[in-house]
Amino acid sequence: MNIDFNDIELSVIPNFKGGEKEIRARMFSDGMNRIMKSCLVPGASIGMHTHEDSSEIIFITSGNGHVIYDGKAEPVSAGICHYCPKGHSHSLVNDSDADLEFLAVVPVQ
Repeated sequence: MNIDFNDIELSVIPNFKGGEKEIRARMFSDGMNRIMKSCLVPGASIGMHTHEDSSEIIFITSGNGHVIYDGKAEPVSAGICHYCPKGHSHSLVNDSDADLEFLAVVPVQ
């Protein structure tokens, strides 16, 4: 099965999970997984949150920033895959001067 994100409506969500600015995302869900192609503009972030019921995989496709994972900052850039297992907390921050683009996969419980 192919997913063409160009055929999916763009959602602009301000202050996602309590973060700064907005996230721009094209989201696909089949009831088992939510797959998102997303962008954080410079200075934007996804707020700190805990994955109580599932995990999340974030693959950075372009740009630079950092994640805060269980209280520790870790840099991310194109080609890095960040994994947040069930029961752990994280945030994604674009602290650069260019867009931070990524794919995220969250199993739906």
